[in-house]
Amino acid sequence: MALHWLTRVLNKFRSARQTSGRRNGYLDTLTLKRLVEGVISTRPDEIGCDECFEELDRFAELVLAGREIPEAYRLVQDHLERCGDCREEFEALLEALRALNGSGEAH
Repeated sequence: MALHWLTRVLNKFRSARQTSGRRNGYLDTLTLKRLVEGVISTRPDEIGCDECFEELDRFAELVLAGREIPEAYRLVQDHLERCGDCREEFEALLEALRALNGSGEAH
């Protein structure tokens, strides 16, 4: 689990550097604050992006059906709340599924 935590910290740092536009290794205060908050909020039982992605289609179907999220998918839901990249993928998937279903409604 320590390796997962370290990987997550490094990914957050890389993401923060890319979005801040800084290439010299220094982060602005807001970016650094978000990075620290993300690291502090990391839980030992959370899943990584790969595990989340494997369950994303089934999770999206539950959301689109308006069904209650089973306990087995709480870690997916939690990951989507914490990971901007996976959340973007999830939102794109929802949009595509809505278009296929002809509903087109946005949440």
